[in-house]
Amino acid sequence: MFGTKGSHWRKLDNAAKIFPATSNKKDTRVFRFYCELKEPVDGSILQSALDKTIDKYPVFLSVMRKGFFWYYLEKSDLKPKVKEEVDPPCLNLYIRDRKTLLFQVVYYKNRINFEVFHALTDGTGAIQFLKELVKNYLILRYRDAALPDISFTEEDMTLQDQESDGFSKYYSKTESRQGKKASSFQISGPRTGYGSLNITEGLVSCQALLKKAKEYGVSMTVFLTAVFLCAIHEERSRRQRRKPVILMVPVNLRKYFPSSSMLNFFGWIEPGYLFAEEYFSFTDVVQSVSAYFHEELTKERLGQRMSSLMGLEQNPILRIFPLELKNLGMQLGAQLAKKDVSAVFSNLGVVSMPKEYVPYISRFGVFTSTPKIELSMCSFEDDLVLSFASGFQNQNIERNFFRILKSFGVESSILEDRFPVKKAPEYKGLRFFQWFSFCCIAAACAAVMVNIIFTPTLRWSAYVIGGSLSMWLALALGFFKRHNLLKNAIWQMLLIPAVCVLWDLFTGWYGWSVDYVLPAVCLLIQLSMLIITKVQKLKVQDYMIYYILAGLYGLLPAVLLITGAAHVMYLCVLCSGISFLLLTGLLIFKGKEMFSELYKKLHF
Repeated sequence: MFGTKGSHWRKLDNAAKIFPATSNKKDTRVFRFYCELKEPVDGSILQSALDKTIDKYPVFLSVMRKGFFWYYLEKSDLKPKVKEEVDPPCLNLYIRDRKTLLFQVVYYKNRINFEVFHALTDGTGAIQFLKELVKNYLILRYRDAALPDISFTEEDMTLQDQESDGFSKYYSKTESRQGKKASSFQISGPRTGYGSLNITEGLVSCQALLKKAKEYGVSMTVFLTAVFLCAIHEERSRRQRRKPVILMVPVNLRKYFPSSSMLNFFGWIEPGYLFAEEYFSFTDVVQSVSAYFHEELTKERLGQRMSSLMGLEQNPILRIFPLELKNLGMQLGAQLAKKDVSAVFSNLGVVSMPKEYVPYISRFGVFTSTPKIELSMCSFEDDLVLSFASGFQNQNIERNFFRILKSFGVESSILEDRFPVKKAPEYKGLRFFQWFSFCCIAAACAAVMVNIIFTPTLRWSAYVIGGSLSMWLALALGFFKRHNLLKNAIWQMLLIPAVCVLWDLFTGWYGWSVDYVLPAVCLLIQLSMLIITKVQKLKVQDYMIYYILAGLYGLLPAVLLITGAAHVMYLCVLCSGISFLLLTGLLIFKGKEMFSELYKKLHF
């Protein structure tokens, strides 16, 4: 869904809005779909296959941008590059202030790995992309086999179909029936740390598992949900059994509300079990879960859940809140929502390929980054891969799960670790920033000690503390905003005069901060922005909003001069005059782009 013709941007769907606000190093919101072939992957051929695939799904060529009220996705001409896997799986793909694609394709031995940031698509969209990629790779890799080029989508599917927002299409105002949620049992213990996700993958027979589920008169998903609940329960102490074990189970809404969208279009349900009795039967758990699924998996109930979430987004009061306030709200909501569930179980269903391709493929699999523990599953032919991803060092729940399956006669084989040798992620520049922070604290501490010992009647150490803090703030801002130099410049334009005004106030107010520093910093920053734009050869949409902000801020010295707060006329007039010309030039020569950028940034 584009904002205006030719603007090449679109709003985030309802489900995607929370991901950029809540992604971090502990929970990158990245998931991986992979295909394991029967022969090692050729990187150069995979690159050609990716180039062909992205032509069919250009919706993936997007970068995340930040507006004043909402995030949005903007089309990019960045070209995805296939790489051999060297890093741990599911690391950050969305890095704030850096314009990068939100997916990557890497390979390792026989595996083709497709990783994607969840704001870009959901599991259905990801597997559709991976199937197309694998098909194109096999066609190129085995040219002599003359594999048929079969389409996995409708022949008349358009880009607009791929980018359709199912949430907006099916939204209707309905009353929410959700009552107060019970607080669930929370798994705890030592964590693995960033870049050390624990992955445990088990392979079972799809037919054997389906047969066992039918013995209980339930679907495979209901059966495995009950097994997962029991596996978690086995690790609880007697005191912890007062709270229910609850799972979040994502639901593909396309099965209930027809849509060809490649965007996020999913809901979820939250089955659980209290395990109130000392001894319980598995049958009781299965029947309870089955009844819950039967009640909640209806078009009416899923529509109510979907509409209640859309209702928050459409709330006219919440919509006008600045993005930073929305971010705080979404982060707080995400933290509170974590207490609602103990773990996550995602069933991505059956992955099918044309029979001509089957001899070249071993299996498909999926797992996701998580601060909790998440079970993901998908099947190909008779191979069902059950993948546990966990942020905990303890893997007893995974062991319990497969042990319970074995007790039902469903044998599983644990797949060997198919990842490169683990290495700690590198943070370039972080060590320098740590030492600089320590030196600033040490300088302030030393000044205070010397001040107290030798000159206790004076308070000169306060100036050293203020100076150290000022230097640290300037460097910290540069370090954390290093991915976007123009945004860094805007922050420096705001921070340096603000710090100087505080210095001026606490030293008796001589006015030098507004007479000299403010206009001089504005001029220097505007000049630096022009140089950055030229050197980096930035496009209009990359610099426009920062030029507008710099121009508006540069008019402030004129306001201070008129009100009598500033007194050095030549600097104030020079700064404001140049800023006025900057804004006028943008309006005359880049007016269309200027209003287009403002429309994107201000959409709500």
